[in-house]
Amino acid sequence: MAKRSAPEIRPRDADRSQKDILGAALAEFAEFGLGGARMDRIADRAQVNKRLIYYYFESKESLFLAVLEGAYEGIRNEEKQLNLTQVDPVEAIRRLIAFTWNYYIEHPEFLTLLNSENLHKARHLKQSKKIPAMHSPLVEMLADVLERGHKAGIFRAGVDPVQLYISIAGLSYFYLGNSYTLSTIFNRSLLGAKARVERLSHMTDLVLGYLVRD
Repeated sequence: MAKRSAPEIRPRDADRSQKDILGAALAEFAEFGLGGARMDRIADRAQVNKRLIYYYFESKESLFLAVLEGAYEGIRNEEKQLNLTQVDPVEAIRRLIAFTWNYYIEHPEFLTLLNSENLHKARHLKQSKKIPAMHSPLVEMLADVLERGHKAGIFRAGVDPVQLYISIAGLSYFYLGNSYTLSTIFNRSLLGAKARVERLSHMTDLVLGYLVRD
């Protein structure tokens, strides 16, 4: 698609405009999904002319991809701040589990974006040139933790860092993504403060129970 000409509106700071649009689009896609999202509402949320959105992002699909890339960039950047390669391997795993759990709780929009993209079979992520580079450092970081733990005689050998991360993420993702149905089925609150603490403790024990050698 050819790049659209700049709309004839009063000049705005380009970086600020794009940031406002992405923030508005994140809220819209998280609430309505890709199919239900409307560019008019995104423009209203961002307080910009709709033509400006198309000028920067060309289409709703392209905007959705930009939002997905931004969401992944956000969690990956915060993971880097955990300094997992600088601490004891067991502590590193504890930190990663706690961070993942708390990040999902504090950013429910991240989970809803993933749900939406999975419905589309990752059609948009497959077009991204940024995503692979974002995730390579995560795998390398976790591989370093596992290798140090193995050399110290703490962790079992042969643990796949990708499989381990998927398990950590899945333990949080499934619980939070199905908390309403699970709470109803088992007739207990799964989102209260006490339940959240118990869940984090359970996940940590479960993962370390697998990793740590007897």
